[in-house]
Amino acid sequence: MTSITGTITINVQGSDNEQYVCQLSPSVDQPTDEIRCCGQTKEHAIAIALEQLASKYRQIAEEGQNQDWLAVERSESGEVIQKHYHVILHYERIGIAESKFEAMQDTLLGNTVVENAKVTLIEIDANLPVQPLTS
Repeated sequence: MTSITGTITINVQGSDNEQYVCQLSPSVDQPTDEIRCCGQTKEHAIAIALEQLASKYRQIAEEGQNQDWLAVERSESGEVIQKHYHVILHYERIGIAESKFEAMQDTLLGNTVVENAKVTLIEIDANLPVQPLTS
């Protein structure tokens, strides 16, 4: 079993315009560029920075599998082998609306979220205890 140890340093500073700047410096596994994000609150700035870090690692995980998207694996008898995938859908937008409810409704209308989202597909073992994030 491989063990990876590292740190993620988070530094959040307030600015004169009532915004916060988060600087995230990871040292986990491999060197990654520093991430700098602005947010309305310190928690918002941290959330944006962590999402950018997660996005980088999702990309690394997906690319590490280096799979042919159209390849279908078959058993010796010729039956298609069904595989399990952790499907991660990430969508962000800036919404302009009268209320939080309207901003949510505007986001959910149509298939815009799915069509414009960044989708990551990571093949996983059927027994991996991954719990999808749901709301």
